[in-house]
Amino acid sequence: MGQKKIVIIGAGVVGCSTAYYLNKMGQRNITVIEQGPLFETGGSTSHAPGLVFQLGFSKVLTKLASQTVEAFKELSHEGQPSFYSVGSLEVANTQERLDDLKRKAGVSKSWGMETFILSPEECAQKNPLLNSDTIYGGLYVPSDGIAKPLRAVDQMAHFSKSCGTKFYGHTEVTDIEVVDDQVKAVETSAGRFEADLIICCAGFWGPRIGEMVGVTIPLQPIAHQYVFSNDLQELAAETEEVSMPIIRHQDSAMYYRQVFNGIGIGSYQHRPLPVEVSEITKYGEAKEMPSVKPFTPEDFEKPWEDAQELIPALKQAGVKRGINGIFSFTPDGMPLLGESQKVRGFWAAEAIWVTHSAGVGKEMAEWIVNGAPTLDLELCDINRFDTYAQSPAYYKKRSIENYEKVYDIHHPFMQPETSRDMRVSPYYMRQQSLGAYFNEKSGWEQPQWFEANDSLVATYEKSILDRKGWAAQYWSPIIEAEHLHTRQYAGLYDVTAVKKRLEISGEGALEFLQHLTTSTIDIPIGQVTSTLMLHELAGIKDEIKVIRTAASTFFVLCTGAVEASWIKKQVPVSSQVVIQDLTNGMCGLSVIGGKASEIMNSLDSQAFVKSEWEIGQAKEGFIGNVPVLAVYDSYAGTERWELFTTSDQGLKLWDVLFEAGRHYQIIAAGDRALESLRIESLSLRNGKDFWSEHNPYEVGLDHLVDLNKPTFIGKQALLDRKANGPNLLLTPLLLDDPSMVVMGYEPVFDEDKVAGFVTSAGYAYNFGKGIVYALLSPETVHKSSQLSIEYFGKRYTATRMTQSAVRAHQ
Repeated sequence: MGQKKIVIIGAGVVGCSTAYYLNKMGQRNITVIEQGPLFETGGSTSHAPGLVFQLGFSKVLTKLASQTVEAFKELSHEGQPSFYSVGSLEVANTQERLDDLKRKAGVSKSWGMETFILSPEECAQKNPLLNSDTIYGGLYVPSDGIAKPLRAVDQMAHFSKSCGTKFYGHTEVTDIEVVDDQVKAVETSAGRFEADLIICCAGFWGPRIGEMVGVTIPLQPIAHQYVFSNDLQELAAETEEVSMPIIRHQDSAMYYRQVFNGIGIGSYQHRPLPVEVSEITKYGEAKEMPSVKPFTPEDFEKPWEDAQELIPALKQAGVKRGINGIFSFTPDGMPLLGESQKVRGFWAAEAIWVTHSAGVGKEMAEWIVNGAPTLDLELCDINRFDTYAQSPAYYKKRSIENYEKVYDIHHPFMQPETSRDMRVSPYYMRQQSLGAYFNEKSGWEQPQWFEANDSLVATYEKSILDRKGWAAQYWSPIIEAEHLHTRQYAGLYDVTAVKKRLEISGEGALEFLQHLTTSTIDIPIGQVTSTLMLHELAGIKDEIKVIRTAASTFFVLCTGAVEASWIKKQVPVSSQVVIQDLTNGMCGLSVIGGKASEIMNSLDSQAFVKSEWEIGQAKEGFIGNVPVLAVYDSYAGTERWELFTTSDQGLKLWDVLFEAGRHYQIIAAGDRALESLRIESLSLRNGKDFWSEHNPYEVGLDHLVDLNKPTFIGKQALLDRKANGPNLLLTPLLLDDPSMVVMGYEPVFDEDKVAGFVTSAGYAYNFGKGIVYALLSPETVHKSSQLSIEYFGKRYTATRMTQSAVRAHQ
């Protein structure tokens, strides 16, 4: 990217970090606008307690936090550090929590962090204030600590100013000019600032800025309690602000840090205290800064009891003062990053805590300058929320629920409780009558399994692996019965929520798709092809399916809202290409299994005679009175007929297929069986087995790349990455213990060296063993066949599958 006029709204730690890294990457025409003073602005940066717990089950958040720590370590202000590397302790009050910390310690190895599981006595040695009698043990992370964001901001701003960046304090944004869906200028109390690109780093004021350009920023400000104790006798000799490890006590939803001779105590225990953006005062309009609400002592009564039990020295010290500080929460707990699909040039960096701040600034700068960030930020992309999630009724309730569960033990299949039934397919009433167990997928109510299939468990009982512990939570043996029955007979799967459905048409549609994808799209009408989209750095944006339905019309199936928005952004402003999102008006069903073709032939012996179809073929026609786009291909090593129709015809299509399939023992089957079939057959899934940090040669998708094409997005970068060789290789493994399954993201060891981590994990019935895909170092793949996987602190041996075994298995 060449030089652009960039305006950053917000001079907190996120805005200053973004300006800092943009300057480091050579951008020079940058203006930072702040409604409060510079640089204690009155936002969350000003009151944040600074605890940095880097490690989480989210890889991207862990990496952003690690980048923040590294950045802050390099920044000091007048000889004072911007980060104190005192380490952290997460302590467990229950065996369940201790087991979860062991799982977390495993994930730390997957993400490349050093951690240790400690006994209660070892925890007390690290932080002598702890009452070791109340805990089962803890997780120690040596590289965690305390951030001093205002010191870091001062140094970042100093560097940015030396590069020509201008900072304006006490300057309120009053409006943003948008012309033809492109930002043009920011109107402020200090005048007008022209802009090619605007970055909203306004924190919990972000929704107000978004409203100015018609972009929803779905975050909910919530007040959170933080208390300062009086001085402790045990800390009387301390001269440093902090020298002891910070503490997180998730079983009581609390955290602790030393503040010179006292303790800072944060609590998530209290009732949610949501704050409306319209209620937040401007700087100087109230006694406290805008990010602080009056303390509510009644909410701290139980937390104070728990605090004294964990740290007995607090009994004598007592409470000095407390605040209810405002932070931003989102429906899924992730930040809101990237350029809005609705308005070109309007970027957001919102709902970010100090923990991830500098990392976000770095990645945002790379994204803006290079066209893509180094880290995969799909889970943080502001465009991930479809229209269903734009309603305040949705995102406020879900964000509050996220606050309430922030310190819960989170299972990957735990379902949200609020803002449900937002999107239902036409088959919903039939699924309910069959006893569907629902979870949410992209806002859709998606059946996981059907209680109507409970009788099948006895039929397949000898084959079904009886899962235990963590793997048995949010699970039913019905899932496995549906999997096995599909293989033998047939399953009817609701695939409405599985993919986004786009129609791309108009003059230049073929040329557009040729430039967008890695393989040829100039296929015959009625043919289907799978291909990849790469970003500018040759990372995989998505594996998509393209169906050519007319000379200049293509039906495209992509993973979700982020991928769909990225496709739309690639259309040139002057292009005649039209992209229509058909997702809400269409529905899909898949008939999968050994009897699938017989079922289809029974519906129409002429239209669906198998000899008239080829794998990868699509035809428009009718099933009874229902118009369908029918696609014949394979899934998980067996036949699949994928059928799309309009939502008003969907229920009829279900009934016709279900009735025709009775003779062939068809069942309605859930999303978990569909995923289980995918994993067993070693089929890949975007976002699970690969993401935009990986290139096709690393994950075995190079057969979808045609380097003879004159050009496509990311081609030159792909050639460079191919020449440099892979950083990781996606590799299938079989667990040697036939009674074991794992869940994903566990570390893989080559002897005692971490070699990578698990992506997808399931059970392969044809082998009678657990099966996984793992991203491994190339040297491990080339030299080692015997590996091990750590699961809840224990090692289980696994064997790398040979290429011939993989081909035979698929």
